[in-house]
Amino acid sequence: MNGPQILLLAVLAVTVVLFVWHRWRHDLVAVAALIAVVLLGLVPVDRAFLGFGHPAVVTVVAVLIISHGLRNSGVVDVVAQQLLPLTRGKLTHIAVLVLTVSVASAFMNNVGALALLLPVALATAAERQRAPAMLLMPLAFASLLGGMITLIGTPPNIIVATYRAEAVGRSFAMFDFAPVGLIVAAAGVTFLVLVGWRLLPAERRSAGAGQPLFEVERYVAEARVPLDSTIIGESLGAVREENSDVVLVGIAHGPKRLATALTRLVAADDILLVRGDPDPLQKLVDRYRLELVDSGGRRRAQETQDSDQSPDAPEKDDSEKRVFVEGVIRTASALVGRSASYLGWLTDDRVALVAVARAGRPIDTRLTDLTLQAGDVLLLQCAPDETDRILDAGLLPLAKRPIRLGQPRRIATALVIFAAALGLGTSGVVSLPLALIAAAAVYVVLGILPERDLYTEVDWPTIVLLGAMLPLGEALERTGTTTLFANGILHATQEMSPVVVLTALLVATMIVSDVVNNAATALVMAPIAVELARSLECNPDAFLMAVAVGASCAFLTPVGHQSNTIVMGPGGYRFGDYWRVGLPLEGVIVLVAIPAILFAWPL
Repeated sequence: MNGPQILLLAVLAVTVVLFVWHRWRHDLVAVAALIAVVLLGLVPVDRAFLGFGHPAVVTVVAVLIISHGLRNSGVVDVVAQQLLPLTRGKLTHIAVLVLTVSVASAFMNNVGALALLLPVALATAAERQRAPAMLLMPLAFASLLGGMITLIGTPPNIIVATYRAEAVGRSFAMFDFAPVGLIVAAAGVTFLVLVGWRLLPAERRSAGAGQPLFEVERYVAEARVPLDSTIIGESLGAVREENSDVVLVGIAHGPKRLATALTRLVAADDILLVRGDPDPLQKLVDRYRLELVDSGGRRRAQETQDSDQSPDAPEKDDSEKRVFVEGVIRTASALVGRSASYLGWLTDDRVALVAVARAGRPIDTRLTDLTLQAGDVLLLQCAPDETDRILDAGLLPLAKRPIRLGQPRRIATALVIFAAALGLGTSGVVSLPLALIAAAAVYVVLGILPERDLYTEVDWPTIVLLGAMLPLGEALERTGTTTLFANGILHATQEMSPVVVLTALLVATMIVSDVVNNAATALVMAPIAVELARSLECNPDAFLMAVAVGASCAFLTPVGHQSNTIVMGPGGYRFGDYWRVGLPLEGVIVLVAIPAILFAWPL
């Protein structure tokens, strides 16, 4: 090992550790790694930022924009509604949802496809009296499986295809992934429908119609005690006994810290920190004439109070009535790592944060002291015509929404434009990135995608990560570090057949993808795959396809992929629930993917 290789491995090791730690966002870590390799002379200064103009980065941006356009057109919404009558049976219920999301995610962003079906899954779970946990993890995993089918289904496929063009001279085409991706997705979906959901703990699968959506990790809300409240003078212990369906965490008065002593008496202007589900919380508020308080300390009038106004009082505008909306924080949301009060600033105080639910552990702190995390479920209050603002804040609504722009003419137009772009890009008339960017521009011109929404669905942290990590991938090749990695794998599998090496590469990529962003995984593993193929004198396409499959198999942890994080709160999952389902799923994929790769891309 020479000096540059040692330095590069050191930077790569620190980068991976920071990725796994999740203390800082992936894009910030990637930029820091880029700065480090430039300062160490491992990447020339004039090539440091070429990654941001790389075709793979442009393609990912275009796909995200087009995904938003397809959502606006109502394409998947209409399909989902047509399939809803098939949700009567338990297995057909799961099958309809996972099949729909897997097909959608083959042609649009994984998270975008999940966002369309998540409210449908929750609504049908309530209607059919089934636990959301039965549906949401299969739904999230299926969104990853569907992305394996096409070139634009997921960023790892785009990265692998682009790297093939650089290493072999020709990129993978749009449907070159389908022979393997379809088989793997079909096997994975079959497993999820028949077996996967049964591996979840019984308490996660047994919720009925009368049970709340969220289990132990319930909403934490704050309620102010007004002067006329009937709770004044009662002790904390007495209130707890009288309201067993909620948890009265403690009492705060002014700037004082939270008091939890059972003998503490409730006084006027106290703030009660209460944990429970929405209905019991509302009953507590009504019973004691309390006032819900948002994260900024402001009182929030209830809709029921609007109806109590005097007949002689001037009639209130309906737009001033406020409704409750639930939303889950996306990984790329600006709210991640911020205080709860930041939501007010982000939405011009049009949306109020009333309560928070978090999977994994209870919340026992004031909302004003709470740092929000990806996957948190927020109970929000806003005017009926302001509900779209939660999308601007990087939240996914959990209630089923009406179809927007869903007329047949819009749907047909959106599909024709998308199909034309794919046809032009895959036939070689123009490059695929250019064709997709042109399709996005046409969406804007025709009003399918409003100008103000053009970039709202672009996952900028992922884009920055890609742009910063691409020069690092070049440095791995330039310094011979990929050869070093390949030799290490060959040494560990010496005297074994190339099939064993291919399997080892697939499993290794899966392991890395479970703890590191899947795009970063593809960037690191693709050069190693090509070097292994060259050393074994085998077809590099088979090894690149193994990387593409493995990079999309982030099933073991809730942080392996954004889709996993998003469903954790609404599904009431624990960290360990993911490997219960994900580990056997990855085993099934290995057993199916290797023969499929060998058949479609012989060694």
